[in-house]
Amino acid sequence: MVFNTGAALLDAIVLAVVSQDERGTYGYRITQDVRQIIELSESTLYPVLRRLQKDGCLEIYDMECAGRNRRYYKLTIPGVQKLNMYRQEWKSYSDKVTTLFEGGSFQ
Repeated sequence: MVFNTGAALLDAIVLAVVSQDERGTYGYRITQDVRQIIELSESTLYPVLRRLQKDGCLEIYDMECAGRNRRYYKLTIPGVQKLNMYRQEWKSYSDKVTTLFEGGSFQ
């Protein structure tokens, strides 16, 4: 992708991916889902997950899977609120860019 992915957009994408399952999802799965949208390495994803957890947007829990613990990430209420804010901001932003790209004006 030629467009830069800033921290806020990356946070929004990760929160949206995690929100797809109300029980939460695990890091590798998040990476695979995010890669469907943007190029991302695991070394980029895990600091984002830690930051979102520190900010109170994600809660973390472990569950056994095939004899190993797997770390799951789940949205908190503040995480849902932040995702909703990102969705509103994205809608406004993308509508304006689309209008501009399609030759429209803002007057």
